[in-house]
Amino acid sequence: MVMLDEGWWHAKPTLWCLISSLLNLDLQSYPGVVESLKIVTRAKTERIARFAFDFAIKNNRKKVTIIHKANIMKLGDGLFLRTCRAIHEEYKHSGLEVNDMIVDNASMQMVSRPQQFDVLVMPNLYGTIMSNVGAALVGGPGIIPGCNIGREFAMFEPGCRHVGKDIQGQNMANPTALILSSVMMLRHLNLDDYANRISNAVYKTVQLGRHRTRDLGGNSTTTDFTLGVIANL
Repeated sequence: MVMLDEGWWHAKPTLWCLISSLLNLDLQSYPGVVESLKIVTRAKTERIARFAFDFAIKNNRKKVTIIHKANIMKLGDGLFLRTCRAIHEEYKHSGLEVNDMIVDNASMQMVSRPQQFDVLVMPNLYGTIMSNVGAALVGGPGIIPGCNIGREFAMFEPGCRHVGKDIQGQNMANPTALILSSVMMLRHLNLDDYANRISNAVYKTVQLGRHRTRDLGGNSTTTDFTLGVIANL
């Protein structure tokens, strides 16, 4: 899975991609009263929409789904939906299939029929929730890598951002998410040969099943899995 939170994350190209953007602000207007503000701008939505369509074309994806709650949040999510649709007009020549889906239904569809999705673009909160649902479908937080891409800088990290304090220092963590995050960094630096060698070694290690960490139903340590990846390079 790939997530773009004005950035993106990737697990395997046969899965789908999630792209999300926007800013959420909380403020206490009166003791015991909190207001949550979701700021949506046309300029930021245009940027993330173009990123989604460009990503789809570059990575030979066939479909982009716009996720929203415009049926209720008619102004904020309505602007997001209309802007994404407008940007799609610039990409009509690409042949990409584009549809939209209300986030409630999209969450259910992610679990019941995930194969229908390819690239998804949505506001940040929806992306955070749906990306974790997607992670659970493919093996959990230890599998999913990620990165955050800005105009000038990029940061690479496990996609679910789970800290795993309960297994800290026990040599139990699945290093797949971290290793594949480094693969994404290499691709970002146009070092595709190195990226392909490492990612293929990781996928082979997972497929062979000889080095399964506990989250994948095995008893291998972090060290065991890492040595397995090295052996498959």
